[in-house]
Amino acid sequence: MLDFFKKIFTIKKIRRKINLKNKKVVVMGIGLHGGGVSMIKWLVQQGARVVATDKKTKETLASSIKKLEKLIKNKKVKLIVGRHRLDDFRSASMVVKNPAVPWTNTYIKRAKKNHIKVEMDSSLFFKLCPSKKIIGITGTKGKTTTSYLIEAILKRAGKKVVMVGTSQTGVMDRLKLIGKKTYVIFELSSWRLSALRRHKISPRYAVVTNIYPDHLNYYKTMKGYIQDKLAIVKYQKKNNLAVLNYDNKEVREFADQTKAAISYYSMKDKYSIIQDVYLEDDKIKYRLDSVDGVICSVDKLKILGRHNIYNVMAAVALALRLKIPIKTIKKAIINFKGVPHRLELVREDKLFKAYNDSAATTPESAVAGIDAFLNRAVGTNIFLIAGGSSKNLDMTSLAEKIAKTDEVKKVVLLKGEATEELLSLLKKMGREKKVVTVVDKMKEAVEKSMEEIERYNQVNEEVSENLGVITENVLLLSPGCASFGLFDNEFDRGRQFRRTVNSK
Repeated sequence: MLDFFKKIFTIKKIRRKINLKNKKVVVMGIGLHGGGVSMIKWLVQQGARVVATDKKTKETLASSIKKLEKLIKNKKVKLIVGRHRLDDFRSASMVVKNPAVPWTNTYIKRAKKNHIKVEMDSSLFFKLCPSKKIIGITGTKGKTTTSYLIEAILKRAGKKVVMVGTSQTGVMDRLKLIGKKTYVIFELSSWRLSALRRHKISPRYAVVTNIYPDHLNYYKTMKGYIQDKLAIVKYQKKNNLAVLNYDNKEVREFADQTKAAISYYSMKDKYSIIQDVYLEDDKIKYRLDSVDGVICSVDKLKILGRHNIYNVMAAVALALRLKIPIKTIKKAIINFKGVPHRLELVREDKLFKAYNDSAATTPESAVAGIDAFLNRAVGTNIFLIAGGSSKNLDMTSLAEKIAKTDEVKKVVLLKGEATEELLSLLKKMGREKKVVTVVDKMKEAVEKSMEEIERYNQVNEEVSENLGVITENVLLLSPGCASFGLFDNEFDRGRQFRRTVNSK
């Protein structure tokens, strides 16, 4: 009985209204992508006295500061740039940390030593969200596509849905759109999950797509990365649900770390009785409550790539457990056209098709991008734009894919530390001739790639016609690397690619 009342008290405590009126709140990391500005504005609306601090200079932060001008002028926000002040972290009622700031940061440690609460947008959101129907989605890749697939299914079923964390819009701004019956789809990065781990919070519904090496420039080890990812299921209750990719060993083992009911999906193990959703004869099938059936064949899907079949199966597995009708699920997934920056078709003409896969920021995701165009009825000549900055990831898998895939005709590399590693590996494999050049601007990368397409066409068009071979040229941006250095982020990189391709 004592445990029962303790549990009820904990839930109420988590979901209680947080009173910030006249409280000093330090926002550590204003940033350039909108999240910091959004958080600052939300805190001011709650009546907090905000200190916004960032080590970047005023000139670097100019675009963000401009959005806060009125609040700074009216003394609602105190701006500290070019440095942090230790006193602010000793005297605050709360510190809100930017995702890029590690928990081992000196100032964060000082705040915690002084028993000051350290939050992130994710932990604040979970504590204040009026709906218990939060669907948390994580994984190294596939989070965003899976999130939008789930949204498409729920909306077709007539449910009210609010998306959080899937774009560069502020997280806290979404709270005002949510009622008690709203389904909240929250895309959770490992950084956002790190805050939930420290506050021992998990969503009611958790979906985990996969776990691969990523962000090792931040985490240093895979163990730390997985530890944060695990928070999505670790604090779930018995009446909660975890949807897990059975084919990914790291994800499959999450089942041992949660009290929630488990729903698996698998492309490889069609015979196991524990799967809810599986692939057989290129059909997405389900096995639930002793009932077997077919959702649809994969050739009905509009999105490319075997990796996207996994994303579809994850969404289907969740929808089945939410008791969404099969017909509704099928209609939603076969009409789903994909998400920007993820194998997004941005141009199509007689010479080539151009695909923006800028969200492929790991070697494994770039390999999946290339694989999406292989083994098709139509032969494909791939002209790849890849490379960029390093996240301390091993580039061997991408180098091997480029070297061993005949369909990859030429590669233009974007300048960066990871590019140097990739180029070195290709030289060792004797395939450096596939690399056209290394550039530091998207305009030049696209121009060089299009020149290669035209050159290839002139040489091979007549040969293909004589042999009766049907092929298509694909200009593919699938970097396999981070974007910092040359671009603001992967979305900026993708937008520049889309804009440049369509200006030619």
